Amino acid sequence: MIKINEAIIVEGKYDKIKLSSIVDAVIIITNGFGIFKDEEKLGLIRYYAQKTGIIILTDSDSAGRKIRGYIKGAVNGGKITNVYIPDIFGKEKRKTKPSAEGKLGVEGIDVDILLEAFRKAGITASENNSRSDITKLTLYELGLSGGANSSTLREKLQISLGLPRQLSAGALVEVLCTMMDSNELAELTEKIKEENDGI
Repeated sequence: MIKINEAIIVEGKYDKIKLSSIVDAVIIITNGFGIFKDEEKLGLIRYYAQKTGIIILTDSDSAGRKIRGYIKGAVNGGKITNVYIPDIFGKEKRKTKPSAEGKLGVEGIDVDILLEAFRKAGITASENNSRSDITKLTLYELGLSGGANSSTLREKLQISLGLPRQLSAGALVEVLCTMMDSNELAELTEKIKEENDGI
């Protein structure tokens, strides 16, 4: 398992599952062409491009190239690294027939080939092995989820950190883990509550 600081952008959930087995990183799914209309997810990708840098890892077919090009144009700044998988023909195990172009996507590529693609792009394991201790339970304990004013408090936190407003609790945990630990989050949350009459 290699730790990567940059957020990795992939097309689908099976790509994410595959990558999660070899890298410890924030992995964002575009849902194929769904990214074209998903302003919230684009906001998150822009945030990571500025903060940690992003790695775009789409399939090697024309759809993958289109998504890659769109993200590069939509992000418009920050650090973007492209990781390309080679053209390998075949079909994924879970599919009944190959893709339109007959190429394997990220989910079907051998782990060693994927790691080699990262190396070729100059992506190496991060030296920072400290993992933040923020979890969904942390959000609950701090009143950022599951409480009467949780959504208001969460929105104010996201605004104060320059994050998109409508992040799911899971996405928020991933982002916060790249920024701080639970003590820092507790201090920041307390400050926001004080500034907003104890919401």
